[in-house]
Amino acid sequence: MTTIDLAKPICVTGAAGFIGTWLVMRLLERGYTVHATVRDPGNMKKVKPLLELPNAKTNLKLYRAEMSEEGSFDEAIEGCHGVFHVATPMDFESKDPENEVIKPAIDGALSIINSCIKAKTVKRFVFTSSAGTVDVQEEEKFVYNEMDWSDLDFIYSKKMTGWMYFVSKILAEKALEKTAKENNINFISIIPTLVVGPFITPTFPPSLITALSLLTGNEAHYAIIKQGQFVHLDDLCKAHIFLYEHPKAEGRFICSSHETTLYDLSKMIKNKWPEYDVPTEFEGIEKELPVICFSSKKLIEMGFIFKYNLEDMYRGAIETCREKGLLPYSSAQHHSNGQNHEKEKEKENEWVPAITETQAIGQDSLLPTSNAEQVPVA
Repeated sequence: MTTIDLAKPICVTGAAGFIGTWLVMRLLERGYTVHATVRDPGNMKKVKPLLELPNAKTNLKLYRAEMSEEGSFDEAIEGCHGVFHVATPMDFESKDPENEVIKPAIDGALSIINSCIKAKTVKRFVFTSSAGTVDVQEEEKFVYNEMDWSDLDFIYSKKMTGWMYFVSKILAEKALEKTAKENNINFISIIPTLVVGPFITPTFPPSLITALSLLTGNEAHYAIIKQGQFVHLDDLCKAHIFLYEHPKAEGRFICSSHETTLYDLSKMIKNKWPEYDVPTEFEGIEKELPVICFSSKKLIEMGFIFKYNLEDMYRGAIETCREKGLLPYSSAQHHSNGQNHEKEKEKENEWVPAITETQAIGQDSLLPTSNAEQVPVA
C-alpha cells in the first residue's frame, strides 16, 4: 500500500503534449503543485497553453528536460512525491529505429526513473503506456486485458507500420517496472486506446487525425479504426490521477471505455453531424466485423467511473477543432471555399492534416504494412 502526500509536488513529463496539457490542467484544479517538463520553455507556441491554465501562476513550474540527456530531469523531479511519465520519442521515419527510437525511449525512461531514485522523495511512478504493448500478436483475440503482452518476436518478424514504437513502449515499460521495484517505487502503467475529446494544444493531435478521418476523408486512416477502441481524454487524465491517489493501485491498467467498428462509427457520425459527407461504404473492409474489446474491468473494480460516451468524445473533438480553425463547419463549406483548383487544394491542405499511418500509431492501433501499402499517404 502506497500513501500519497497530496501536498507534495508532482512532475509531469511531456507536459506540452495532447495528453500532458490536459493532465496538468486537471492536476492544477485539484490543487497540486506541478513541475512540468518541456523540451523548450522558450517556445511560447508550445508552452502558452500551459501558462494560461487556471492556478498556473502559483502552482506550475516549467523545466527544460530532454530524454536524450542523462540527468536532465533531476531538477524537475527533485522534491516531488510522484512522477507522471507521458513523454515518448515518436520518429517513425527513422532509418535506424534501434538507435534513434527504441534505445532513446528505453534510455530516456530509465534516465527519468534514475532521477527519481536520486531525489529519494518519489513514492509513485505513473507511466502512460500504449495499446500497442497489448494486442500486436499473430492470433487476434476478441477481448484483451492487462495480462496480454504484444509478441516481440512477431513484431520483429513482420516489422509492420509503427513496429519500432511498439517495441520501445514494451521494453520501456518492462525496464521501468523492474527498476521501480528494485528501488521501492510504486509503479503504475496506464494503457489507453485511441484518445479522443476536446484538447488544449494549438495543433491537430495525431490521435484525432485518425479519429476524425471519416470527416476529413483521410482514407489512409480508415483501416486503423476498422475495429476501434476509444477513451475520452478527460477520462484518461482523471484515471491517471485516480490511480496515483489510490493507495492500493499497482501494475498495469487498461483505460478504454468504448469499442466499435468503422461501419457503426460512420453511422453515428453521419447521424449526429449530417453536415459532413461521411462515407458508409469502405472498399476492402468487410462489413461483418467483430468488435474487439480492451477490458477496463481492473480499473473499474478499483472504483473508477468513466464519464463520457463515444458521442461525447467526438463532440468535444469536433467542437474544439472547429474553434481552432482546424476543421470546417461542414463539407459544403470546405468545398465552397475555393474558386479554382489551386485555391481548393490550398484549403484542403489547411483542414486535412497531412500525416502518415505511422504517425497515427501514436495512440495506437495496429496497422500492418500490407494495409499501409494499399492506401495513399496524405
